[in-house]
Amino acid sequence: MANAIEIEKMLPIYKVENNSILSMFGDITIAYKISLPEIFTLSVSEYDAFHKAWVKAIKVLPKHSCFHKQDWFIADKYRANFIKRSGSSSFLSGASERFFNERPYLNHQCYVFLSKKPEGRRLASSAFSNLFRRSVVPSKSLDQHFVDEFSDKANQFERILADSGFVELQRLNADDLVGTKEQVGILERYCFLLEAKSLPGISDIHLKDEIRIGDRYCQLYTLSDTEAMPSLCGSRINYDKYSTDRTKYSIGFASPLGQLLNCNHIFNQYIFIDDAAKTMKQLEAKRLRLQSLSAYSRENAISRDATQDFLNEAISQQRLPVKAHFNILAWTDNSDDKKELTTLVSSAMAQLDATAKRETDGAPQIWWAGLPGNEADFPMNDTFDTFAEQACCFLNLETNYKTSISAFGIRLGDRLTGRPVHVDISDEPMRLGICTNRNKFILGPSGSGKSSFTNHMVRSYYEQGTHIVLVDVGHSYKGLCEMVGGYYFTYDEANPIRFNPFYISKGDTLDTEKKESLKSLILALWKKEDEVLERPEYVALSNAIQGYYEKLRSNNEILPCFNTFYDYLRTEFSAQLKADNVKVKHFDLDNLLYVLKPFYKDGEFGYLLNAAENLELLSERFIVFELDNIKDHPILFPVVTLIIMETFISKMRKLKGVRKMILIEEAWKA
Repeated sequence: MANAIEIEKMLPIYKVENNSILSMFGDITIAYKISLPEIFTLSVSEYDAFHKAWVKAIKVLPKHSCFHKQDWFIADKYRANFIKRSGSSSFLSGASERFFNERPYLNHQCYVFLSKKPEGRRLASSAFSNLFRRSVVPSKSLDQHFVDEFSDKANQFERILADSGFVELQRLNADDLVGTKEQVGILERYCFLLEAKSLPGISDIHLKDEIRIGDRYCQLYTLSDTEAMPSLCGSRINYDKYSTDRTKYSIGFASPLGQLLNCNHIFNQYIFIDDAAKTMKQLEAKRLRLQSLSAYSRENAISRDATQDFLNEAISQQRLPVKAHFNILAWTDNSDDKKELTTLVSSAMAQLDATAKRETDGAPQIWWAGLPGNEADFPMNDTFDTFAEQACCFLNLETNYKTSISAFGIRLGDRLTGRPVHVDISDEPMRLGICTNRNKFILGPSGSGKSSFTNHMVRSYYEQGTHIVLVDVGHSYKGLCEMVGGYYFTYDEANPIRFNPFYISKGDTLDTEKKESLKSLILALWKKEDEVLERPEYVALSNAIQGYYEKLRSNNEILPCFNTFYDYLRTEFSAQLKADNVKVKHFDLDNLLYVLKPFYKDGEFGYLLNAAENLELLSERFIVFELDNIKDHPILFPVVTLIIMETFISKMRKLKGVRKMILIEEAWKA
């Protein structure tokens, strides 16, 4: 403890003012929190467009500035919500919460720090760092012009990224940077490796031999040498787990170092923009030195050619030469897991065709330079020369799946960890302009989980107030229907399918839709497909239906059903036709009664249209029509189809402001 130093005496941050960080050496830093696209959601063209947006944004930064992107990946667990909410909880919801409770996943936050060094700022190296030397006051006073000019460039940077449509940026304020009594700031988080929602607290920082912060054992791995870098880089790579021989599934080029690296880690990405003309002059001098030494070493000749190619590309294609560095700070609470960390990080970098270097002697300086606001003190001997286009390939472009703030939706599983997330697949895509309707098509081979997912979807929608009409083949939704107490229409010999299309709910009236559906039903039972409906027959049917319901209004004791309608046809309506002197050639009532007799009382299908239960189809929110045993029946199937159509059309016309869903199982058969 004799060598212990209070961190307040070493801290390079002078003050936080106007939501900016000012360092002891006069560096000014503006910080943003960035919301990235969800992983596995971008196409090849979108990766290219996103990459170009980063390049454009970085190119507007002034010389002697630093771009530092810091991605935090912290192991977390899903915390179930067991609080019962009125009208929104059920047995299945509670069981789901218990099942997913404490499921592990990586929580991700992304920050970008833009730093500007004053003119004449001495460059840091592994031997010189403010970790060993600090100044009480800035080396150069900051005038207002210096601050305003850099703020203008930062605003341009922010606007370019925001206009790309891929990210959302939020400027960090003073509380976000230094924290409050109740919440830690990003400075405190980095120093002590705290979670975003942690309470403020401090820990011992041990930098000798290894980096140890409190009870966390840290290891630093860098990509800072061109020899360790991949030979090729791009905006994306193939994700083999989801790719096939014919189709390639893309992820961001640096995603193996981000969301796919399953351990506690911080992925730091640095791009330093210096004076381009000065950099070109230094590289030209380096080329000349290598030219003079090329005769003595083949390596010098190769390096000369590489420098020559670099200069040629910079001039011919107007590239921006930058210096870059990338590192991963990984940690574990168990010292026995340090070897596993090395394996994980090395394997992740190998996926990029890169070689991980574990830092030892220079690790404290690199770690210290990662402190927000201290980027200008990064040891420049641990950087390499490249262009902005290549450097941006190593930026992490993606985050984990996000829970939608929409009040409507279903719960789906994160495909990486299985963590449940709330997703709106109906309203939000329309609001964002992704699609123009809410229709869904569920496609998959046998056993892939179509019915399982559909049960989950309709159950979720039902609990959120949706009226659901299901056309089922195979009894996939019988259990769910029984659980919610819905109507289940199916056919078997012991209990044949029954409907009552003539029933009208209390308070409802006989409207045009109802009359037309009843006429279509009677015609389907009466006429063959190739038989023509004459105009007098159509008028007679309309009069019959109108007269029948007038009789029902005058006599409440009559049960609306096919039997009473049939009785009305052969009695009152028959007498009315005779009174009106309607000829048989215009309307043959006897023929109609004869054809419809199998559906009357003790006829072959007397059960079909005379149901005395499950009558409130308009108000019932969960209705299943199971057609497995009748899908090939020449009589029952057309009748059931017409009733399904009438039921859903009635809901669409009469239930204003209520979400409706019709779902057709085995739609290719229908």
